[in-house]
Amino acid sequence: MSAHGKTLKTTEEVALQILLLCQFVVGTMANVFLFVHNFSPVLTGSQQRPTQVILSHMAVANALILFLTIFPNNMMAFAPRNPQTDLKCKLEIFTRLVAKSTNLCSTCVLSVHQFVTLVPVNRGKLILRASVPNLASYSCYSCWFFSVLNNIYIPIKVTGPQITENNTDSKSKLLCSTSRFSVGIFFLQIFHDATFMSIMVWTSVSMVLLLHRHRQRMQHILTSNQDSRGRAETRATHTILMLVVTFVSFYLLNFICIIFDTFFTYSRVFMRNISEVLVISFPTISPLLLIFRDPKDPCSVLFNW
Repeated sequence: MSAHGKTLKTTEEVALQILLLCQFVVGTMANVFLFVHNFSPVLTGSQQRPTQVILSHMAVANALILFLTIFPNNMMAFAPRNPQTDLKCKLEIFTRLVAKSTNLCSTCVLSVHQFVTLVPVNRGKLILRASVPNLASYSCYSCWFFSVLNNIYIPIKVTGPQITENNTDSKSKLLCSTSRFSVGIFFLQIFHDATFMSIMVWTSVSMVLLLHRHRQRMQHILTSNQDSRGRAETRATHTILMLVVTFVSFYLLNFICIIFDTFFTYSRVFMRNISEVLVISFPTISPLLLIFRDPKDPCSVLFNW
């Protein structure tokens, strides 16, 4: 590779590192605010609403993804780093994947919760809604538990950087390495992700249909108070639909990027940086969507109604 090509490649990588750092700063601040806002009732002795419970867990998962994607390996464009040890590689990758899986699960729980909220009430559904606060808490803790179980094999497959005489890229020597995963594990992971995303898509489509039917039924009636509550529910539902679309879009783009990374090894470091930009895009954007969805009253959409 020519000197000009090396310089260009380095410039592209540094630009991506700067973008990652900006995402980290903005995303971390937004998720800290989201967590504090939703966890504050616990500090004052009040009970959290179901949505607040879910968003608290989402904020923690988002912050973990941001931190463990950016550090420790991604800042080597700005400062030299020593190679990782086996233990650090195992813990960092395992924790990051658990957080990603929990993020997927929590987003799914939020979507299902909003769907249950919109479903017309009858006696059986009223009983279900009465147990929603406990169900939300149990569901979020279950997300963490099953995410740990789903990624329990990761420490076995991950080791420290494999430094050999054939390594020509000094940056790749600092990256943790993984042994080849079996076909069974690969399809199990795909099935896990596809299941949660299918539920999110199903609940999203169902909510769109429910809102459409509700709008048709209520077109000619209702008091201003009922109409105001309907608008609040509609706006909250639209926010969650935006979250689902954002999550699925970045997930699919990242999956395409992983395929390119697998088959085109000459651009491995660059493609890995692109993949990491996509991975932390949802943890960066999602808290901003939740906070600034209503410009007149930030945080009111999902927190106060």
